[in-house]
Amino acid sequence: MRTQVGIVGAGPAGLLLAHLLTRQGIDCVVVEARARAYVEQRVRAGVLEQGTVDLLVASGVGDRLRREGLVHHGIELRFGGRGHRIDMTALTGGRAITVYGQQEVVKDLIAARLDAGGPILFEAADVAVAGLEGPAPAIRFRHAGAPRTLECDFIAGCDGFHGICRGAVPAGALRTFERAYPFAWLGILAAAPPTHDELIYAHHDAGFALYSMRSPEVTRLYLQVAPDEDLARWPDERIWSELHTRLETTDGWRLQEGRILERGVTGMRSFVTEPMQHGRLFLAGDAAHIVPPTGAKGLNLAASDVRYLAHALIDHFRRGDDRGLDAYSARCLRRIWLAERFSWWMTSLTHRFPDTDAFGGRLQEAELELLFRSEAAQRVLAENYVGLPFED
Repeated sequence: MRTQVGIVGAGPAGLLLAHLLTRQGIDCVVVEARARAYVEQRVRAGVLEQGTVDLLVASGVGDRLRREGLVHHGIELRFGGRGHRIDMTALTGGRAITVYGQQEVVKDLIAARLDAGGPILFEAADVAVAGLEGPAPAIRFRHAGAPRTLECDFIAGCDGFHGICRGAVPAGALRTFERAYPFAWLGILAAAPPTHDELIYAHHDAGFALYSMRSPEVTRLYLQVAPDEDLARWPDERIWSELHTRLETTDGWRLQEGRILERGVTGMRSFVTEPMQHGRLFLAGDAAHIVPPTGAKGLNLAASDVRYLAHALIDHFRRGDDRGLDAYSARCLRRIWLAERFSWWMTSLTHRFPDTDAFGGRLQEAELELLFRSEAAQRVLAENYVGLPFED
């Protein structure tokens, strides 16, 4: 098999890259280890920055997003039984976020790719990449029981944190930066209509809580728990009791309960790989970086990487201009480190750390008070939350 760009991974990064390249007449093939049903059903992020929404709409895959996505113009911070709304749209000149599940983005991109006749090879086994430093890299795998070799001009490693592409880079060629947080999130999906129309970030002595939603019928909620938390210790009654305690305010707002549809524990970490390219391999999305979910940046950083990579590949194939490919890693990393900083700051602001003493607790509360009182502080939060401008 032969293609111009071989893409490993049919998550949002790989699928969006394939979509953008195909629209410009650049041939590409997506190789994915999982089945289509698994890829379309795994629940991940759900908050899209303004720039991500604009990119999806401009590329022709935003119709359902615009119909079904929940546009939010603000978020609420809560602590001490009080809440304060941050008006993001007013503070950022009209920008907003949209709540639309990652699995829905994936479904839209798969449908668009199949409609365009673009190949996605699901359930590929024993995937490996080779020849990264030469002019003809290749992806080797088994598909439908037969061995295959996909020869490429370039390979895009969009296969996530646990994928094979980053590990295929020779030892010493990459540098990694990592921080593990001393807590995790217990997340649930509940069949409960939202009782608040925007996201709520709650700082509480018992730990952080987040109120979100996925649709007019489904609520998404999170609790800060221990990093090795056993789900068996969290029956429905305990989950709801903790959510009531951490989220409810003195003004009478009450959380609506419902049947829990899904539950799971997600670890919290920050991780960055530098550089994001080696030879003819380019890493994008979670294959290159992880952020704690507090800042809602994971999917949006993947879209940003892909936007830069697609433009660079288009310049290469259309005009023989490799400046974008040469600058890809540095350009992405500038945005990634700003997102890492914001996600670290939001996490540090809202969570209870095991080693936080009384002094540290008061500092957290003082910073929250500053956000309640200072429009300048609110603007910094809002600008980062809705998404910083792309670098063109």
